[in-house]
Amino acid sequence: MPIRHALPCAVLALLTTASLQAAAAPATTILFVGNSFTFGAPAGAAPLVQGYRPDSVTDLNGTHIGGVPALFKAFTVQAGLDYEVSLETSPGKGVDWHYEHKLATIARPFDKVVLQSYSTLDAARPGDPATLVKYSGLLAQAFHEQNPNVDVRLAATWSRADQTYKPGGAWYGQPVYQMALDVRAGYDKAARASKLIGGVIPVGQAWNRAIASGLADPNPYDGKDTGINLWAPDDYHASVYGYYLEALTIFGNVTGRDPRSLGANEYVAKELGIGADTAAALQKVAAESQVAEIGHVPLDGRR
Repeated sequence: MPIRHALPCAVLALLTTASLQAAAAPATTILFVGNSFTFGAPAGAAPLVQGYRPDSVTDLNGTHIGGVPALFKAFTVQAGLDYEVSLETSPGKGVDWHYEHKLATIARPFDKVVLQSYSTLDAARPGDPATLVKYSGLLAQAFHEQNPNVDVRLAATWSRADQTYKPGGAWYGQPVYQMALDVRAGYDKAARASKLIGGVIPVGQAWNRAIASGLADPNPYDGKDTGINLWAPDDYHASVYGYYLEALTIFGNVTGRDPRSLGANEYVAKELGIGADTAAALQKVAAESQVAEIGHVPLDGRR
């Protein structure tokens, strides 16, 4: 009889120890480095992505911004994941500026890092990835010196309508998909150039897919309103729909979770004023973009 009781007690002790160890496991730390495409400009977009739950994340610049990192944080909470989210952002800057001016602020031992650079790859030379290639590699090296196991990823952004449809735009006259494809190619080049960069997050490809599927309006200038508008009124930054899709795409890529698992009634969409049907459709686009990254072949969003 005592022997019969000894085994369950031992098993119980092991299970209790394992549970305590799991409970004591530290949160996964993640840093977002970027500009307004990460922090959620323009401020006039309503409801305000830039001011979304700023107390849920740590703004290393002390500017009390929530932005896409706070949307990501909310998704992880709903998914039952434990993430400590930090951000360091500045408007109109590329990764070179963050390396040259903020390295002392961001060079810490993070588990994961997401880097987002200037929207046209280079402000002076649109489409040229040379600066991105050089400085994303330098930043990746700096983060690896702090934590050899850090997972550094690059977030490739979307086509700007103003650069596509307005005369003088660097992609004027080309299909709306093309800028995102060229930006993605630049980020792919940066990832290939550094063995310390783990991959590219296909935000721009998710936008392309939303447009190609008919969910999103391809041209905010033609007055046709054929779907949701992913762009803000400046036809440059994102609307709440665009930032929501960006955050979903990053969430799926970084965590490996299916964005559709959040469900149409998850609370971020509700708080941003996004209807359940639209939230579900955007989650589906993000999930499809996640699957398309397996054996990545550049897509224009069309099948």
